Parts: sequence; structure tokens; C-alpha cells
Amino acid sequence: MNLSKAQEVIIAGFGGQGVMFAGKLIASAGMLDEKEVSWLPSYGPEMRGGTANCHVIVSDELVGSPIIVNPTTLIVLNRPSLDKFENTVLPGGILMVDTSLVDRKVSRTDIKVVEISATQLALDMGERKLGNMVILGKWIRETGLVSMETVQKALKKAVPAGKEKLIELNIKALEIGYNYN
Repeated sequence: MNLSKAQEVIIAGFGGQGVMFAGKLIASAGMLDEKEVSWLPSYGPEMRGGTANCHVIVSDELVGSPIIVNPTTLIVLNRPSLDKFENTVLPGGILMVDTSLVDRKVSRTDIKVVEISATQLALDMGERKLGNMVILGKWIRETGLVSMETVQKALKKAVPAGKEKLIELNIKALEIGYNYN
């Protein structure tokens, strides 16, 4: 994809799916690449199991507002998120769908649709909660906005001391998504 100077990404799913963490990793990787970034979380009434989304902007220029109306990329981890945000993606943008948890096809034809069974791939590696990292790995491959190396550096900074095993598992999940065809 030919990326503009700014990428506006909405990641949406249920609370507990790692929506916010994935968004923070994109923003952190952008900062490591010396880009201008913003990260804005939004939670539904319940954090675990309720809806959650975050807006992430990575740009070569100053970010005027953290609010995204029409994302260049939408990553959906559940059906309610697809229903809510599908029509907001800019024409020519990317809509990434976790087909493990979304039981309908995207209706738009003016955007690039990337389907990946992220949650199932995470389950296959024995770590159900890493579907967010699988789809993030695929996003890295699709957009090239940040590199896998930079996201791994951001991940190492985000995981607290004593939890190094989580770094290895997250990197494995990122690589599964990145290499998925």
C-alpha cells in the first residue's frame, strides 16, 4: 500500500482482547521511529467483555487531534466492531478482520480487506489471548508503517521485569501473523 504521511488506525474489539495494548505498541514503535504519534483509548461500559477501541495516529507531521473519524486502517477483532466501524474506513484504506470471531463478510468493495483467523492461530500456538499480536503482525506486513524490529523493541519496553516469557510469546505471535499468507 502506498502510505501517506499519516496513518490513522482504529483497533476495535471486546475488552480483554488486548486492543489497547496493540494500539500502544503501534504508538510506541512510531515514537521509536521518531514519528509524531497519538493514542486514544475508548472503553464500553464494561472493560472485560464490553466493547473497546483505540485510535492511533502515526505521522511525519504534528498530530492536530487524536480523534479519528475516517481511519486509513481498521482492525476488527469481533463482529460488533465490524458492524460499527466498517463504513468509516477511507476509500482505498485497509480493513483487517479476525475471521475467528467475525461471522460475516465485509460488504465494501472500495477498500482492501485482509482476513486472518488471528484468534485461532493464537489458539493453535496455545495462547488464546495473543490474537491481537497475530493480527498486529499481519498489519505490520500489510502496511510497512513500522518494522517488526521496531515493534519488538517497543514490546520489550512495554513488558515489566520478571515477565520476559511474555516477550517471547508475543514475538512468536507477531511472527505468525507477519508470515501468514
